[in-house]
Amino acid sequence: MAARSKARKRAFQILFEADQRGSSAQNVLADWVRHSRSDDRQPPVNEYTMQLVEGYAQHVSRIDELIATYAVDWDLDRMPVADRNIVRLGAYELIWEDETPDAVAIDEAVQLAKEFSTDDSPAFVNGLLGRFKELKPGLRRAE
Repeated sequence: MAARSKARKRAFQILFEADQRGSSAQNVLADWVRHSRSDDRQPPVNEYTMQLVEGYAQHVSRIDELIATYAVDWDLDRMPVADRNIVRLGAYELIWEDETPDAVAIDEAVQLAKEFSTDDSPAFVNGLLGRFKELKPGLRRAE
């Protein structure tokens, strides 16, 4: 698995854990970093993982607003936890990480959905992130 794919997977796991714990992604990230420094069995947290989690945390309100607006027939709080966090991560990377090609951000999110969610999730993730891609120029607004 490529280094960036691993970084995305770990960023998703951090967002998922934060959602489950009712904690901030930054607090969970700090826990992961602390554990990796104190326990040799824990791999270090990759720089790109940190960049994704911190970037997501910076735009969390806007990302959740976009998901709530464009996820047809899905309330954010009723969405499956895995899907919600995959879309959050994918939306951040798609909209704010300019160095990542749009197609890569979407494909990587779809791959996470295939690995961690239901059979219907890849199509849902692809459709929602595809809509964000179409609207991308107008989605980045000051928060």
